[in-house]
Amino acid sequence: MMSRECFRVGVVEHLQYYVYRLIDPRDGQTFYVGKGKGNRIFSHIYDEQISKEGDSLSDKIQRIRDIKASGLAVLHVIHRHALDEKTAFEVEGALIDAYLGLSNIQNCSGNSENGVMHVHEINQKYAAIEAVFEHKVLLISINKGIKNSSIYDAVRFAWRVNKDRAGKADVILAVAHGIIRGAYINATWLEATTDNFPMHFVQETDLNRFGFIADEASDNIKSLYIGKKIPKEFERKKGDISPIKYTY
Repeated sequence: MMSRECFRVGVVEHLQYYVYRLIDPRDGQTFYVGKGKGNRIFSHIYDEQISKEGDSLSDKIQRIRDIKASGLAVLHVIHRHALDEKTAFEVEGALIDAYLGLSNIQNCSGNSENGVMHVHEINQKYAAIEAVFEHKVLLISINKGIKNSSIYDAVRFAWRVNKDRAGKADVILAVAHGIIRGAYINATWLEATTDNFPMHFVQETDLNRFGFIADEASDNIKSLYIGKKIPKEFERKKGDISPIKYTY
């Protein structure tokens, strides 16, 4: 029977919600950030133990296996504890934004509309005029992707969307930290495959997702939206994993 590491008796009651980091002892790099209660911090090691040969492994599980193959063990660090769930969520999000190259599959916390922003972006966000949607608009949040690519490349690949519903949009708007950064029309949605998007690196997690090819919107349309903030009703709420919002 596989052993499962856990806290000593009487410890969990003092922890409440906590935020933790998994660290690779070979280079000291934090490769995963999470939040939880109880023995959640140790669950990733157990997940690695029960993963079978031939399974599609996440970056996190592969990293853990590589560490163990080196004769070492993952370092578990509690970053903050004795938190309520709301505070733990914010601390987790801040750490996800702070550590580059994490193996978290879904960095939803770090994608918060209140996440890492330049002072110029803060000024734009809170001083910007609110957009009034005059078209059927599909909003896509690109908070993370915009750091590593153009706005167009960040917004067009790869999403879990209802292809038929997405195809009804008159305009697709790229949104970063609540501000509209790009506007695109005449979109054609395609499966997120290497054949359809040879310029993108297609991962296992992109299966059953879609991307689009589109034209940049006219100046008239861009003047309606770009640089303006999205209405509160379309902002991403805490815990809202999906980066997609429809106005229709």
